[in-house]
Amino acid sequence: MWNDLAYAALGLVILLLAGDVLVRGAVNLSLRLGVPALIVSLTIVAFGTSAPELLIAIKAVLEDAPGIALGNVVGSNTANILIVLGLPAMFAGMQTRDCDTRRSYVIMLCATVLFIAICLIGPITWWNGLIMLAVLALVLADMVRASRAHRRAARDCSSDISEIEGVDPSLAWWKIALFLGLGLIGLPLGADLLVDSSVNIAREIGVSETVIGLTLVALGTSLPELATTGMAALRRQADVALGNVIGSNMFNLLGIMGVTSLVGQIAIPPEILQFDLWVMLAASLILAPFVFLGWNISRAWGAFLSALYVIYVVVVLT
Repeated sequence: MWNDLAYAALGLVILLLAGDVLVRGAVNLSLRLGVPALIVSLTIVAFGTSAPELLIAIKAVLEDAPGIALGNVVGSNTANILIVLGLPAMFAGMQTRDCDTRRSYVIMLCATVLFIAICLIGPITWWNGLIMLAVLALVLADMVRASRAHRRAARDCSSDISEIEGVDPSLAWWKIALFLGLGLIGLPLGADLLVDSSVNIAREIGVSETVIGLTLVALGTSLPELATTGMAALRRQADVALGNVIGSNMFNLLGIMGVTSLVGQIAIPPEILQFDLWVMLAASLILAPFVFLGWNISRAWGAFLSALYVIYVVVVLT
């Protein structure tokens, strides 16, 4: 089993590094080709940072391990709220009082309810995927419209280039090509290592693939969000931290599951249907006071959220 743990860790590292270089390459290529920075932020960056989860989900479906595919997304969404927000807040606190994320939060809740409804009907098929992708397209279009209206004073959206992580106006073309190549090669390689080793670990320790997906895989693929949120908390950018989690959860449900269902039908494991989907919904509702009532995510709240995640993992493992 130690070999499988080592391969899982190696696969996760490759996924994280490949996702990072792919985003850097794609962002710089898009801006060099004249695509506005706003569009890049809402599409390429969002898709790129979720590439590890997407590749894992597709690989898991092709390997007939739907528990890992679905557990990865459901577990990641729960982890994003409880530990990705909770852990940084426990050390630095987040001044979310002035953050206006009500619109995006409501959209995330609607996406969560839609996804649960699809799971209750189950299994997730290609036509369910088309519905989720259509909703995602409408959400992205609405984001573009709202952002353009908010920035009417700016003559060119590309003036916000400096706000996008990974942008280097002087980056050479060969480096852009190298980043894209490394990302496109590394993502499937890392996904292959992580999924295969996770399935082996589940079999060796006698737990279901769903449990591995909800814990090991989900927490691992939430590391980029944790890093981003941690830096935002230290820089007192609570809106970035909260927006990162809300946007990631929304894209996980609509984008990743939507695309994955086009590859193959996704069966719904009974344990996810009976327990984990509702934990994900409850975790999403926990954010309501911080979004609508202007509560700050204090250190005490951060500790509480983190403790809830530890309890959840213990329950899942036992």
